[in-house]
Amino acid sequence: MTKIAIITGSTRPGRNNVGVAEWVLAQAQQRGDADYELVDIADFNLPLLDEAMPAAYQQYSNDHTKAWSAKIAEFDGFVFIAGEYNHTVVPALSNALSYLNAEWANKAAGIVGYGSAFGVRAVEHLRGILSELQIAHVQKTGMFSLFTDFENFSTFAPTELQAESVAPMLDQLVVWTRALEAVRAGALVGASA
Repeated sequence: MTKIAIITGSTRPGRNNVGVAEWVLAQAQQRGDADYELVDIADFNLPLLDEAMPAAYQQYSNDHTKAWSAKIAEFDGFVFIAGEYNHTVVPALSNALSYLNAEWANKAAGIVGYGSAFGVRAVEHLRGILSELQIAHVQKTGMFSLFTDFENFSTFAPTELQAESVAPMLDQLVVWTRALEAVRAGALVGASA
């Protein structure tokens, strides 16, 4: 079955990100169209990028990078939970993405953004990073406001209107994820020829 990771985008103590990720996971698991798993970047204890070689070479020297690589390689697609911080992507997510290259390539992603302005600036900046990593990001996006979708700016409690923004993103993501399986298979055939 198609495997899709829902990846947290923050490592801060007391972060809102995990609550959003857990809610998205619960919504996704009800669909039955893929195998969804929560992947918390905090569990991998990734310091600021500390590999000597560029990720494209896959010559990882650190155990944390090897563990991160093995986990991400398991998946066919991703949902990134992108909180907005200083009008951009949370640094921990950008750092986690930068550790790898081939593990991301020719796979699909959806994005769930949140922040004071629905996380739109983080989502747009994340799209540029994903494009460079050859991750095909779908057009539909889950969008949540810190003012209306969080109680006391900390407990995730989405309004019905915003909660409905996630299903169209997942619909597109599943289709694109399956389509890119053929792309990856073709890339493997081309590499062995």
